[in-house]
Amino acid sequence: MEVRFHGRDVEISSSFASGTTVREALLASEILPSMVIVSYEGTVLPHSTRLNQDIELLVTTISSGG
Repeated sequence: MEVRFHGRDVEISSSFASGTTVREALLASEILPSMVIVSYEGTVLPHSTRLNQDIELLVTTISSGG
């Protein structure tokens, strides 16, 4: 299945096996899961969510600092 991550800091499409988790797909795409929130059609997805079809996910980078 094709997973597309897009957002302000990322634009990556990759193929993964059905059942891959959001966390596994992020790591394979060299995106640190601890630094992002992933959402689909306005709903935030837990990183443990299993993906089973082609999908486009919005990646929002979490910023902190002073």
